[in-house]
Amino acid sequence: MMSWRSYLELTKPRLTSLVIFTTWLGFALAAKPMHFGALFFHTVLGSWLSGAGAAALNQYMERDLDALMRRTQHRPLPERRLSPRQALLFGLLLSAVGAAELLVFVNALTSLLSVITVASYLLCYTPLKTRTPLCTLVGAIPGAIPPMMGWTAVRGSLAPEAWVLFTILFLWQLPHFLAIAWMYREDYARAGFPMLPVVDPRGGSTARMILLYTAALIPVTLIPARMGVAGSSYVWGAIVLGFAFLACGASTAFYRSALQARRLLMASVIYLPALLTWMACSRPA
Repeated sequence: MMSWRSYLELTKPRLTSLVIFTTWLGFALAAKPMHFGALFFHTVLGSWLSGAGAAALNQYMERDLDALMRRTQHRPLPERRLSPRQALLFGLLLSAVGAAELLVFVNALTSLLSVITVASYLLCYTPLKTRTPLCTLVGAIPGAIPPMMGWTAVRGSLAPEAWVLFTILFLWQLPHFLAIAWMYREDYARAGFPMLPVVDPRGGSTARMILLYTAALIPVTLIPARMGVAGSSYVWGAIVLGFAFLACGASTAFYRSALQARRLLMASVIYLPALLTWMACSRPA
């Protein structure tokens, strides 16, 4: 039983649940009318397998660094509940099966996007985490691709609407990640990760970045309504949620404390599901 729980931990359930949710969003907005049959099942399953495989391989690559951080030292590999070889094979299997699932049962473009997601996460973002604060920008790319996969599963092409969804997810991840990095900057410094709050001890640059990205979300989140993807009621919801999120970002930027960073993190976790659910529910029939 413990072994299965350890394998489940390798998949980073919280992260992969976001993959499922955002894939659903892209699918729901692209499908007219909404239809959640076999195509939807294979799209979500393939996306989850790819994301879970990437998470496992990331932990395999960072196992030594995870052991140095309090927030990650209880993961399966640092605690030696699983061997590196088990994690490597598990991650490779999930990633390969996920891409194959999407190729066979969905379409080639969606499968290709899953491969790009895994590759950019492991070959670009993961190595850069120990080299530059810009890793956060790179890491936001694979995290923003799942809604595009949901869209392409239905439409078979990357329309402008899919790129708007990508941009929303991309921008949201940056204040979300910066809040986490601020909360755990001592941990990141101990492991040698030069996250922006680590190399910016006074917090000025971090504060400006948080304000920039939370503010940029407001006009970008209004674009789906102009494109006809979301209804008119969504506009007011996006404005209210956007300014509330910006206020949390401004508070964090002004006070620059771990407590404010935690509040920003919680706000980000509330903001995104609320925004995307409102978008999907307001979509024109």
